Amino acid sequence: MSNLEQTLSIIKPDAVERNLIEEIKSIFTKNNLVIKEDKKIHITKEEAAEFYKVHQTKPFYDDLCSYLSSGPIVVMILEGQNAVLFNRELMGATDPKKAKENTIRKLYGISIDKNSVHGSDSVDNAKKEIKFFFKN
Repeated sequence: MSNLEQTLSIIKPDAVERNLIEEIKSIFTKNNLVIKEDKKIHITKEEAAEFYKVHQTKPFYDDLCSYLSSGPIVVMILEGQNAVLFNRELMGATDPKKAKENTIRKLYGISIDKNSVHGSDSVDNAKKEIKFFFKN
């Protein structure tokens, strides 16, 4: 039985700044995730606050919003088998120091905050997050 899903992926400001867009995209495509849509945008702190609303009670919320809005990002809709979970495996742990070898965050992440990529954490959130950036 096919479990084709879509998930949202964000290449964060630290990775965009270091010209890692193509390297990161190639990790997805080499692993059979199809980039259905992508665009480079710069969001405001207010938009970041709305996007990360799920974290608003956490101590890192304000920094997270400031960071995501600090420079251009690339938002993508990835599609593939079990895409939500699979993308999270490709990204690796939030803390690059704890991420497995050859995961995106191990390869490119600078710190827990500047960890190069975001991916939806559930199918439900993927739908909401895709709608947030791709209102079509």
